[in-house]
Amino acid sequence: MYPIKFNNLYYEKVWGSQDFKKIRDGVPNGKIGESWDVACHPKGISIVKNGKYNGMKLDELIEKLGSDLLGTKISRETFPLLIKLLSTSDKLSIQVHPNDEYATLHEGEMGKTEAWYVLDAKEDSYIVLGTKNCTKEEFKKAIETGEVEKYMKKIQVKKGDVFYLKSGLIHTMGPGLIIAEIQQNSDTTYRVYDYNRGREIHINKALDVMNFNFEGKRSNGLKIERDNYSKTYYCLDEHFSLEVYDVINSFEEISDEERFFIFTCVEGEGMIKYHNGEESIKLGDSILIPAKLGNYRIVGSCKLIKSYVPHVEKVENEILETIR
Repeated sequence: MYPIKFNNLYYEKVWGSQDFKKIRDGVPNGKIGESWDVACHPKGISIVKNGKYNGMKLDELIEKLGSDLLGTKISRETFPLLIKLLSTSDKLSIQVHPNDEYATLHEGEMGKTEAWYVLDAKEDSYIVLGTKNCTKEEFKKAIETGEVEKYMKKIQVKKGDVFYLKSGLIHTMGPGLIIAEIQQNSDTTYRVYDYNRGREIHINKALDVMNFNFEGKRSNGLKIERDNYSKTYYCLDEHFSLEVYDVINSFEEISDEERFFIFTCVEGEGMIKYHNGEESIKLGDSILIPAKLGNYRIVGSCKLIKSYVPHVEKVENEILETIR
């Protein structure tokens, strides 16, 4: 087993840009809004680009390696996560995502809870999260009149900010951003307003799933300092855990036979050293750590997002043991 890299899957969007070229080579021309970096979804399946399994699709790799890749507690039927980067030159639609129950019933896939890490932000960049001072009826009327934003919370953002978006939280983001998005493996989006760009709108479904009590806010996280790195816990639920490692020179861990990990580099570069080799990781890369990899060490000066499907109680106990 070895740390696995994938080719990036690029998608044009009306709000996309060419800003991925700031962090990567090989970005196609056009309004590229999304890069799917670890994906196993009907609309996009990652292809391995390194090592023994170079050229193999992720679904084929799962079939071949099973729990050695995914872990003993992760189902082989549906890959649980989708790791993306987003790049904006314009506003996204004002949108909301359903929970698992609603999405399974109406769309035949998982719901969509997600988290955003602001990888880059131009001056005055912002996101919009949640509603303020309005009822469902007032919001519906505002959709009809094109005044939705006056009932939504606008938040100025900067590089390094993290936001946790439960399914049901209405949102959008403005121009000038590169966002790393960790989410459930779903592509279901209900648009309530799209600035007259001619795309399909889903007002009734959106209003069905919107939760007007959810508050949009920046995540503060819980930071744990170590000798050569720090680790900040930002998100923890049954869908995924998101932790950010700020690496001064190195840290060492062991893989978990129950689950895979994904590291996404959001700053700097480093090297993953494991039992019989090494693999580089640099800004914009995502790498899957197989459940059966064993001991590994990350060396360098970098900032990494670690995302995975957690045993929630186990992570809570890990945090408690650290701070006791």
